[in-house]
Amino acid sequence: MDTPSIPNELIEALRTARHVAVLTGAGVSAESGIPTFRDAMTGLWARYSPEELATPEAFRRNPRLVWEWYASRRQMVTTAQPNPGHFALAALEALVPQFTLITQNVDGLHRRAGSADPIELHGNLMRARCSVEGTVYTSWTEGETVPPLCPVCGALLRPDIVWFGETLPPEALARANEAAKSCDLFLSIGTSGVVEPAASLPRIAYNRGASLALINLDVTTSTGPRSYYLKARSGVVLPALVSAAFPKAG
Repeated sequence: MDTPSIPNELIEALRTARHVAVLTGAGVSAESGIPTFRDAMTGLWARYSPEELATPEAFRRNPRLVWEWYASRRQMVTTAQPNPGHFALAALEALVPQFTLITQNVDGLHRRAGSADPIELHGNLMRARCSVEGTVYTSWTEGETVPPLCPVCGALLRPDIVWFGETLPPEALARANEAAKSCDLFLSIGTSGVVEPAASLPRIAYNRGASLALINLDVTTSTGPRSYYLKARSGVVLPALVSAAFPKAG
């Protein structure tokens, strides 16, 4: 796909920004070969819908089934690699005075690309937490018991993912809202913009006076006051945008 024309005003907004906030969604990970959450599943999991497996009720009903489904997703993610969009955002972090990366993705690819402290609104596939006490673990022992047991209290571990019917982590959401309120440029990338409360963040930023760029294959290409719509893959447009704003950085 050819690199789309990037408005000079957007390049200048990025070059002069004091605080850049970014929201990423499934479209960014899709460019690394990770299916979006609601894409049709294959093999054993084709008979289930994500909504049947990604709920607290499903875990209580059949914790082994839910754990094994997330284990299959985790295995898929470990074979994926960050794409140029991930790397461009990691590079941008070092080029602006303040940078906040907010993601709805749970695959950890931003961290693997070098982003220092992404706000993971929906959790992370590579973590588990105690289903009773909430203690988070980055490693655990897979054994005869599925799911594994919490090493402290013996309760079942569950994926450290926000399921349907659960609220987002309060601290993560507070940080995201504060970034939206204080930034002067907000980039919304690869997200449908319909899943709340993340969908509100671009509006909050824009209403507070920030410039807004929407980068998505589904947007209509147009430009308005302080708003820019780029119908493009993030892995194509982000490296070009960063290079245009900071030509000496490369």
